[in-house]
Amino acid sequence: MAKPVMSPLVTERIWALPIGAAAVKFLSYLVFKSEPGSGVLPPQKTMAVEYKVTPANISRLLEPLFKLNIVLRTPNERSKRANSYSLHPLAARYPSAQAMDDAFAKALVDMREGRLAPLNLPVYQTVPPTEGAPVLRVA
Repeated sequence: MAKPVMSPLVTERIWALPIGAAAVKFLSYLVFKSEPGSGVLPPQKTMAVEYKVTPANISRLLEPLFKLNIVLRTPNERSKRANSYSLHPLAARYPSAQAMDDAFAKALVDMREGRLAPLNLPVYQTVPPTEGAPVLRVA
């Protein structure tokens, strides 16, 4: 059985996302809890119980991820008041590298044709140094 793979967005670029540390940590939780291949996430109430915060806190943690289209929200078919959540295909994890390649190809077509919102990420100007230890200071 192939080892699950994660999108490079999550594994290699999470440091550059324009979100706070709490949202970055929550995104890591979401990737772990998502269904490989589909990116489907648990309901918000389940997230709150598992993450040990209130549903209102889950809403606050999700908001910056919605703005970037990393987490997608769709109306739940069973309830007019509830939403379903999933990771954007370019931010999800997959059962294999081939499954990820196939999903990325489909996502790019869907974005071009307007069926899928593109990720709303900034253009990265610089990357962190790859040599030496970073100089860290307490503000």
